[in-house]
Formats: sequence, C-alpha cells, structure tokens
Amino acid sequence: MQKGASTTNDKAVRSGASVGSMFDRIAPTYDLLNHLLSLGRDFSWRRRAVRALPAPGVLKVLDLATGTGDLLIALLRENPAVVEAVGLDISPEMLKIGEQKLARYGFGDRVRLVCDDALHSGLPDDSFDAVTMGFGIRNTPDVKATLGEIHRLLKPGGTAVILEFSLPRSTLMRQCYLLYLRSVVPLIGALLSRDKTAYRYLNTSIEAFYRPEALCALMKETGFARVAATPLTLGVASVYVGMKSETGGDS
Repeated sequence: MQKGASTTNDKAVRSGASVGSMFDRIAPTYDLLNHLLSLGRDFSWRRRAVRALPAPGVLKVLDLATGTGDLLIALLRENPAVVEAVGLDISPEMLKIGEQKLARYGFGDRVRLVCDDALHSGLPDDSFDAVTMGFGIRNTPDVKATLGEIHRLLKPGGTAVILEFSLPRSTLMRQCYLLYLRSVVPLIGALLSRDKTAYRYLNTSIEAFYRPEALCALMKETGFARVAATPLTLGVASVYVGMKSETGGDS
C-alpha cells in the first residue's frame, strides 16, 4: 500500500480515524509491505517518475505525501542538481522513519521534512522548480484542489510529476489485477500490519480513482500544459507529467 496525504472519502477509513492516523499505525511495516505487495516493482516506478523530470535537473523540489521518503531518496540519487528538497506528509510516524532513512543515505542535510496537509501547506506561491507526489493524490479529499495547490507552488516553467496506481486497459490484466487487489493485498496487509482497514481501503481507492485520460484532462483544467501519462507495468501504475507555463497561467 502506498501513502496518503490527507483525508479521504472512504467510509471504512472515515469511521475509524483520519488517513494520517491510519498511516501512523502501519508505519513500522509500511516499507516492507510496499515492496512485497508491488512484487518489488515500486523501486523501478519511482525511478521512472524521477526520470520524468526535465534535464539537466531541478534545484528546489517539494515531495507531497512523502511518507517514509522513498521518492525523495530516488530523486536525490538520480539528480545531484537537487540542492534543496522539502518532504511533506500528514503522518508524523511516517516522517520519523523517513528522517532516519534520509540520514542513513546521507541526504539528511539536503531535505526538510514538514508535517502538514498537502492541501493546506502554507508554503509560498511559485516556490519550487518541481513538485512530486507518489501514490498520495488518490487519497486526498479533492483531487482537483490538490492539483491546484501543486500548480500554485510551482515556479513558472516548473514541472509536476505524479506517480499513482491505475487500472490496466487490458480486460484480462485488469481482472487479474483486481483479483489480486481484492483478495491477496488485504490478506497479506492485515497479517503483517495487523490493520485490516488500511489494506482493505487500498483496492477501493484504486478502483474509484480517475482513469489516466481523466486525470490528464483534470490537470489541463487546473492550468497545466504539456500534460502526459505513461503507463507502467502493463498499466497498474502511471506517471503523470505537467508543466506550469512560464507566465503562470493556462496554456
């Protein structure tokens, strides 16, 4: 299961605790389950997302719903031009683990971690050369508002890169994937994390989320230009890229 950044409309989660509290509970087993349930593909997905940033790189980046910092770590490994980075997440327990990992990889002095909501960060307008978000946007209560916040935070000419689960186009692949999400993921997730709600929520949030073409259309509505989606691993995940125009307006 991948990380969230805010509240959600899912009834099972709302009846218990906020998404932040849910991720606090599963933080100790979060990374292990990410790698196990994605069959190890999450490493390559993050590398693909990072490589979607324009060459020669960016200087100042923000990673929303940063969780334990895996996308930030991939970004800093792949792009030495990043001299300042901010990771924001609503779960303090996830950020504690992220801080330890960043220090272990020698990136602690290059990253500032912030515990806050992705929709209400309070960060200044036009602050970042790039804003990334890995597996978090589907968990926000208002996807369009989240895209608007990303657009606000980007400098003119800046790039947004969003990595998110999606459903394969192939009917057969989609059926197999949904069977895995509905049966295998909740079982393994509950056994290892001892949290049935969190991993039962994963498949419902993926199934209810925008299809790639719909999310691209929403990005364009929000003001992004040169929007594109790239399917990964037969479409079980996708990388979305969009740019803020040099004038800061629609294009």
